[in-house]
Amino acid sequence: MAELDKEAVVAALNRILEAELAGVVRYTHYSFLVFGFGRIPIVSWLNAQADESLQHARMAGEWITTLGAHPSLAIGPLLDSHQHDIGAMLRESHESERGALKLYHELLALVADRSVALEEYARQMVQTEELHLAEVDKMLRKPGDLSAFAPARSS
Repeated sequence: MAELDKEAVVAALNRILEAELAGVVRYTHYSFLVFGFGRIPIVSWLNAQADESLQHARMAGEWITTLGAHPSLAIGPLLDSHQHDIGAMLRESHESERGALKLYHELLALVADRSVALEEYARQMVQTEELHLAEVDKMLRKPGDLSAFAPARSS
C-alpha cells in the first residue's frame, strides 16, 4: 500500500465536517419554514436529514482525531435563496448533496489503496450521498415523471 498523505486527508475530512455541519443547520432551518397540509411528513424528513448530517459530521470528526489532528470549528457554506417553498428548498438540497458527494469522492481518491478503513468509510459515504441525491432528485420530479431532475444551468 502507498503511504497516506495525512495532511491532505485531514484537510478533506475537515471540508466534509464543515459541509455536514452546514447540512445540520440548513435542514433544521428549512424545517421551520414548512407550512401547509404536507408539513408533518416534510418536517419529519428534514429533521431526519439534519440528524443524519450530524451523524456524518461526527464520523468525519472522529476520523480527524484518529489521525491525530484537530477538527475544524467552521461551518461550510449555507445556501439560502430566501424562497420558502418546498421546491426551492429541495433544489438547494440537491445542490448541497452534489457538493457533499464531490467531497467524499475527493476523500476516496486520497485514501484508495492507502488505508483500507478510510477507503471503506469513503466508499460507504459515497454510496450514502448518491442515495440521498437520488432521493432528492425523485422529490423534485413531477408525479409520473420518470426522467431525472435537471437543475437550471447558470450562464
